[in-house]
Amino acid sequence: MAMQRGEMGSLSARIYNRVRESLIVGNFAPGDRLLMQDIAEQLGTSVTPVREACLRLVSEQVLELRSGRFVKVPDLSRARYIQIKLIRIALEGLAAEHATDHVTPADLEQLESFRASFVKSNKPDNLEEARSYNRAFHFSVCRLSRMPMLMGQIESLWASMGPILNVCHRETPRRYTGASEHDRLIEALRAGNKKKAREAIENDIKRGSPSLLRYFHERSSD
Repeated sequence: MAMQRGEMGSLSARIYNRVRESLIVGNFAPGDRLLMQDIAEQLGTSVTPVREACLRLVSEQVLELRSGRFVKVPDLSRARYIQIKLIRIALEGLAAEHATDHVTPADLEQLESFRASFVKSNKPDNLEEARSYNRAFHFSVCRLSRMPMLMGQIESLWASMGPILNVCHRETPRRYTGASEHDRLIEALRAGNKKKAREAIENDIKRGSPSLLRYFHERSSD
């Protein structure tokens, strides 16, 4: 039986979310090629919804289209990282501001839990788990903005950032920083202080920048 257009679109959206999530968590590295036929076989589907999902990620500049058969994770570059960082600062700062209008005691308790788990797992032999809790913290704050379009943009930025972190943290493992900014953000949300909420999340993003810029500098000096 032929698949209806609505079913195909729904399948494409699910594949899009799955591929984007893999990019966010760092399952791919810069320069990796994603063969559409391979993805289709892994997911047990035809190539058409996979192509639609990949083209959507290409339109968001998360992936690059290099042929009709595969897409490519953009190469590692300092300029790309800086663009992502600056846009994240602007958009996540905006999300944090709006989160102050909607946060509840239950939300604050959840954020406290993510923060505590992040601190507990933030050790050299457990950085993957620490990064997971850090993502959960950031995404929870951003979703509190109740702005789905904004959240979609932020998730795309994290999908672009995931491959960069994959390489940087694998080659030069460092402990995450930012727990103190998480504390400040929680307190700003509790107080309903938009300015301090924005500043906390902006500073959290900025604190990770020196080590990444150092990595790019060392890499260019090789």
